[in-house]
Order: sequence, then structure tokens, then C-alpha cells
Amino acid sequence: MRRLIFVLVIFSIIACSPKVTTNISKTYPALDYTKEVIVIGLSEAAPPSAIEIGTVKVGDSGFSANCGWEKVIEEAKTEDRKAGGNAIKIIEHKQPKAMGSNCHRITAKILRIDNTEELKTIQEKEKPVFDSTWNYAKLFVFRHGGTDALVGYDLYIGDSLLCRVTNKTKKEIKIYKKGLNTIWAKTESKEEVPIDVEFGREYYLKCSVVMGIMVGRPKLQLIDAKQGKTEYNSIK
Repeated sequence: MRRLIFVLVIFSIIACSPKVTTNISKTYPALDYTKEVIVIGLSEAAPPSAIEIGTVKVGDSGFSANCGWEKVIEEAKTEDRKAGGNAIKIIEHKQPKAMGSNCHRITAKILRIDNTEELKTIQEKEKPVFDSTWNYAKLFVFRHGGTDALVGYDLYIGDSLLCRVTNKTKKEIKIYKKGLNTIWAKTESKEEVPIDVEFGREYYLKCSVVMGIMVGRPKLQLIDAKQGKTEYNSIK
């Protein structure tokens, strides 16, 4: 009985995970799991010296449930490390659909970048931006596709309207209200997230819709700039 339960648990975990497929054309020693893998977004170019080791596809197995953006990126990074790469270049991103797969699905090149100067340049781009000459902050608002595609909502900071958030949208907004503020949105219920605005900085707000009683309700997340840039640039 215990063995049966164990098998069922393992099967459930595997079935709920994304489907991962790799095509490796060159062989290198595996990258240590503690080493960081750089993610190069759809709208960003890989450096000239990058060696293409192969490709990795992370998608829907048909039963996948745990297949959010962070999960599929981590799966791609794992395969990258196994192949000896230290970067992935996303070349395709299919977002969740209201009438279709609820998974993020990506195709990425597995890359090895040995040029230290090029690696340093990419890593510098990933660092949070700070420009002391700005008399504003930048807020990057984005929403992937997904369920409740028809549900949109207005996004506010304090009493000021920032933008309308709809399915598969991204917007760059300048914020001129310095200090502690509240970003909020409302459908059948209100969602709030505090933000301490410092001029010269960039902030990334991930928007989505989660299940409500009658209609979907807003979900707002201020996320790390490194992750935010990758997700923002993945939306065409």
C-alpha cells in the first residue's frame, strides 16, 4: 500500500510538471547547480560570441498544472546547466489562453558564453537601474495572457489613474509621486500593493486575474527587476 501511495504521489508530481524537450548538438561539462544562468528575453540579442549548444522546449504535457512563468524558466535553466550552458535565449513564448492551455510555453536556445566581457555586459544590464537625473520613477506594468481574458481593470496610484490593464498588455509609465504610495485596482473586490517610490528607479508590476465569486479579481505583484525585465520583454 505504501509503495502504491508513493508511486501515485510521484506520478502526480510528474504529471503536473511541464513537459520538457531538449535537442543537444554539442557536448560540454555540466554547469554547477550553484552557478547562475542568464536569461536573454525575446526582444534582446545574444552576444556575438555565444555558442549554441542546442534548444530546450518547456510546455504543456496535457496534465500540467504547475507551469507558471517562474516554473518554466527554472525548468529551462536546469536543462541549460545539464548541457553545460550558462545562458538561455528565449526565441518563442506562448502565453496561457482562456480557451486552451493554461501554461506558459517557451522555446529557448541553450547558450554557452565564454567571453567574460560580454558576460559582464549582460549582467550589468540585469542590475536594477538608477538614474539620479530623473525627476520621476518608471513603472513597467505587464499582464500575461490567461484565464478571464475578457476581464480588464483600471490601475490607480492613490487617486490618479495610471492605465487600463487588459489581457496581454505591457505599459511603461512615469511616476511623479515620490514616497510611500498605494497601487490598486478593483473589480468585485479591491487589490492593493504598497510602493515606496524613489525617483531614478525602475519598478515592475506583474498584473493578473484570479478567480472571484462572480468575475475575476485583480492580482498585483511588485517583483524583482531582473525577473520583471525578462517577463516584460517576453510580451510582444
